[in-house]
Amino acid sequence: MRQPLLTSTTSYQSLRNHAAQAREWQMRELFAQDPQRFERLSAEAAGLFLDYSKNRLDGRTLELLKQLAAERGVERLRDAMFAGEKINLTENRAVLHTALRAPRTRAFELDGQNITADVHAVLDRIKTFSDSVRSGAWLGHTGKPITDVVNIGIGGSDLGPKMVCLALRQFAHPRLAMHFVSNVDGHDMDAALSRVDPETTLFIIASKTFTTAETMMNANTARAWFLQQAPAQSAEQALAKHFVAVSTNVEAIKTFGIDPANMFPFWDWVGGRYSVWSAIGLPVALSVGFGYFNDLLAGAHAMDEHFRTAPIEQNLPMIMGLVGFWNREFLRCASVSIAPYHQDLNRFPAYLQQLDMESNGKRVTRAGDTITDYDTGPVIWGDVGTNGQHAYFQLLHQGTDVTPIDFIAALRPAHEFHKHHAALLANCFAQSEAFMKGKTADEVRQDLAGQPADEIERLVPHKTFPGNRPSNTILMEYLTPATLGALIALYEHKVFVQGALWDVNSYDQWGVELGKVLAKKIEAELNGEARPAQHDSSTNGLIARAKAAV
Repeated sequence: MRQPLLTSTTSYQSLRNHAAQAREWQMRELFAQDPQRFERLSAEAAGLFLDYSKNRLDGRTLELLKQLAAERGVERLRDAMFAGEKINLTENRAVLHTALRAPRTRAFELDGQNITADVHAVLDRIKTFSDSVRSGAWLGHTGKPITDVVNIGIGGSDLGPKMVCLALRQFAHPRLAMHFVSNVDGHDMDAALSRVDPETTLFIIASKTFTTAETMMNANTARAWFLQQAPAQSAEQALAKHFVAVSTNVEAIKTFGIDPANMFPFWDWVGGRYSVWSAIGLPVALSVGFGYFNDLLAGAHAMDEHFRTAPIEQNLPMIMGLVGFWNREFLRCASVSIAPYHQDLNRFPAYLQQLDMESNGKRVTRAGDTITDYDTGPVIWGDVGTNGQHAYFQLLHQGTDVTPIDFIAALRPAHEFHKHHAALLANCFAQSEAFMKGKTADEVRQDLAGQPADEIERLVPHKTFPGNRPSNTILMEYLTPATLGALIALYEHKVFVQGALWDVNSYDQWGVELGKVLAKKIEAELNGEARPAQHDSSTNGLIARAKAAV
């Protein structure tokens, strides 16, 4: 159904008028005028605390944003998602990643069927298999237990499990080393295979259709490498001890040599970037154990229930989505930087890149109309906090663009180096304060007091910080499977809220497909299997140079 144009809504027009004033506000003054600002502009749920007080907004801003959410039907679309309605319109699919982390007692319906039982049947198989590998009961073809797991996937089949395994490093099995191969660049596979022994390595091939080009090229390379070193008389039987699949294509995995009993399915209502909760999370269960994997699911479910039931003004995903929309749409912030002050979250910014940019990087509405008069998804980027401080924070502090930042930290560490953690939190909190306050010319002059007056005035513009740069701070007590699950789900639902406001389909990704189609043609040309097609002069020239180098 075609919605009214976003910019024509009453609440959008009110926000636009309000923003003309808000652009002149200084957050220093907002804090000075309201001693309770922090208490009023913070919320918590599912083990996470959100401070959004360091944004250029006030109570009126939030009220107008709440009205916009009502006018755009955000809560109605949220309820439709949880109800299993096919809100992914271009693929005629439901969006039910929330069903993957629901307890057995919570029924989810799709086309009149309760799918919770199907979900838990797969989870039970994951538990049995991961327990077997972790205990040493699952043996390779020479009778040795598994020591290395190589996950071969791409996109959501790689970014999710890799990020979670790294984030939950402290909970990992001491015998199992996890490796992830996604890049079709052979250097990625070469590096992984150089670190593992075929007698003690388990390969997970993660591809729903078992046809994903990059994944299957890597899978076939791993298969050939393994068979070269397996005993010739029992190569196929040996392969079945070392390869499993996360897929739905039974015939393809049988042809590959994988026992169908070791195929872990998932469903077309699970999008790749929302799939770590499914069998795609098998590497997580292997690494940390099914109990902790279940805690990850429980933390996400707690955030789901909060998102589904809490009023907007207390609802963390709603708040983050609305505030992010305000910053993007009315303060013209084209990107968001993610700054986890926790080394184990070092892949979280990359994970959020796909989650957000593949979901809301769209230029047409859900009805197919071209968007011409407002902006949609921002660029998402970042790195762990203290590294970012010594790399790109300079631009964030004094550059010409204003980039909102999400600071993420755990109040308690998983190590005994307490001075390190105090320094880490000090940096996190100081940076958020510095971005908000900045440094005035008079404050610079005070710092330089005692130097010659002309030297002070020469340095003042270089040492002045404009401040007024927005940020959120998300805190948790510890980084645990449960709090990580809640954190991921928080961002999933934030993306949903913004997609609903922009009226885009957050659950397809047609832009990914065009390059794949063209790549197949060019690959055949590079390999001499097809006559060169007529490309543009640049592409023809690049192909010619590549063929000449072979």
